[in-house]
Amino acid sequence: MLGASLRAVGRLCSVRSGTCIGGGRRRSRGLLSAASSTYPVLLPPLSTTITITPPTFRFSSSVSHYSDGNCNGSQTDAFTRRDTNAYSAFELALDSVVKVFTVSSSPSYLLPWQNKSQREMMGSGFVIPGKRILTNAHVVADHTFVLVRKHGSPTKYRAEVQAIGHECDLAILVVESEEFWEGMSFLELGDIPFLQESVAVVGYPQGGDNISVTKGVVSRVEPTQYVHGATQLMAIQIDAAINPGNSGGPAIMGNSVAGVAFQNLSGAENIGYIIPVPVIKHFISGIEETGKYVGFCSLGLSCQPTENDQLRTHFQMRPEMTGVLVSKINPLSDAHRVLKKDDIIFAFDGVPIANDGTVPFRNRERITFDHLVSMKKPSETAQLKVLRDGEEHEFSVTLQPGKYFLDVKFFGLALSRLLSTPLRLQPLVPVHQFDKLPSYFIFAGLVFVPLTQPYLHEYGEDWYNTSPRRLCERALRELPTRPGQQLVILSQVLMDDINAGYERLSELQVKKVNGVEIENLKHLSEMVENCSMERLRFDLDDERVIILNYESAKIATCRILKRHRIPSSISRDLIVEKHNSSSEAEAEAAAAAPELACLLGLMS
Repeated sequence: MLGASLRAVGRLCSVRSGTCIGGGRRRSRGLLSAASSTYPVLLPPLSTTITITPPTFRFSSSVSHYSDGNCNGSQTDAFTRRDTNAYSAFELALDSVVKVFTVSSSPSYLLPWQNKSQREMMGSGFVIPGKRILTNAHVVADHTFVLVRKHGSPTKYRAEVQAIGHECDLAILVVESEEFWEGMSFLELGDIPFLQESVAVVGYPQGGDNISVTKGVVSRVEPTQYVHGATQLMAIQIDAAINPGNSGGPAIMGNSVAGVAFQNLSGAENIGYIIPVPVIKHFISGIEETGKYVGFCSLGLSCQPTENDQLRTHFQMRPEMTGVLVSKINPLSDAHRVLKKDDIIFAFDGVPIANDGTVPFRNRERITFDHLVSMKKPSETAQLKVLRDGEEHEFSVTLQPGKYFLDVKFFGLALSRLLSTPLRLQPLVPVHQFDKLPSYFIFAGLVFVPLTQPYLHEYGEDWYNTSPRRLCERALRELPTRPGQQLVILSQVLMDDINAGYERLSELQVKKVNGVEIENLKHLSEMVENCSMERLRFDLDDERVIILNYESAKIATCRILKRHRIPSSISRDLIVEKHNSSSEAEAEAAAAAPELACLLGLMS
């Protein structure tokens, strides 16, 4: 078991008296656990044959890089051409790097009708072409107010979040004030650095209020776990010093940006990670083309290496043939249309796939082929060469944004490879839900919510062991079988005479309403509100049953909401879905109408 842990700290930390203060319950993502006030997020393994505890990441304000491959003479020449001088990097960044001040308020998943107390945190950012500021998504996640301050200025300027990609941990800020842009210059994006190339990380880490520069060299380049977004994308590991507050700052190589600092390895000396330029450009280009964040594509597969000779023989692979075995296919992906379990994928867009799932990358380097998938644009097609029952086929598959998918791992790989070779499957239980309020529905004091990992995180840092075991297992393993499907649970019972005796049925999944299997929380709320029967029946896990007199339950709902000072019996997102053709004001009026009727009824 590795003692080190990776975590991203820029988003989570405010700098007070030289300490990193979480200020809230922000969670790290993926097969990782985070230190301080962050909570671990686990991705559902598709195989139970291997039990491995991976390293934990944390949001870090220091820069990080990945070792790219083997060094040779040509790379040494590149080092000479692009070697970074810390002082020149500092001069280059003075008019580009800004300090970001964020006030955020995360929702409460146990009391989904209210937010937690607001908290302050700090990070870094830098100017890119188009009068925009690039920073990390975890620096501004769940934000309510954002300010930026440029170097040498005492003034803070209001900033707005133009676009945010939690999956790749990047965000773009805009500042309307023309005064802010006076004297500012933008940084150009460069290339992926080679091994042992020097980079300088510039930002505003804890320990002081002024700009800071640290220097390091590139150690590794490969896909790694992005803590904030619970995804695996290319990242660069470097040995520069990393401290809270650096998140969002540039890593400068020569006279251009090599990446964005975003997380580091806790428990290890000077191991940090930066987001490389290809990921940054993919994020920015998607926004420029569509006006919004589009995500990173996925095939929606789980694959197994074919390194065992007996396995290869069984699936009729010729000695010269290499590829990976399809183990599981997301039923909602386009790949489900053409691929089958036990297919062998031996080429992606004409690039041969090795038995360990890697493809050639630069000079004598290899990288997992899901990197090729993630760099495709949404709705682009990919050509797959497949071996099925000993015969070769070629299929065209349409790729969809990976933000709708959840990472799963290749079976049987070493720990370092296990952490860097996922393709993504859509989860039944979302891994994260930033910048949005939780959904809920209350009837007769029964609080219904869709199961999410953030809900399980409310059980504390050790949520995997302290949360209900059945819910935890479903969160990690189950996949949806149809679009829009949710796992709805009875999260708690707000006690009243109407529900006395049902309080021990909380934390169970709701299966049916009046004998009809429910699809999601919206479906449940519609079934309840449109009930025409005298009695309302809920079928739960463990064959448990709740029976309510419908008219009495409606009256009880009013008094329970008033007693607990709950503004609405239903979350706004469900109201908007029901009134999607109405204006926001009409939707709010529709949300308030039932509660107003309750109050009038209680007063009369």
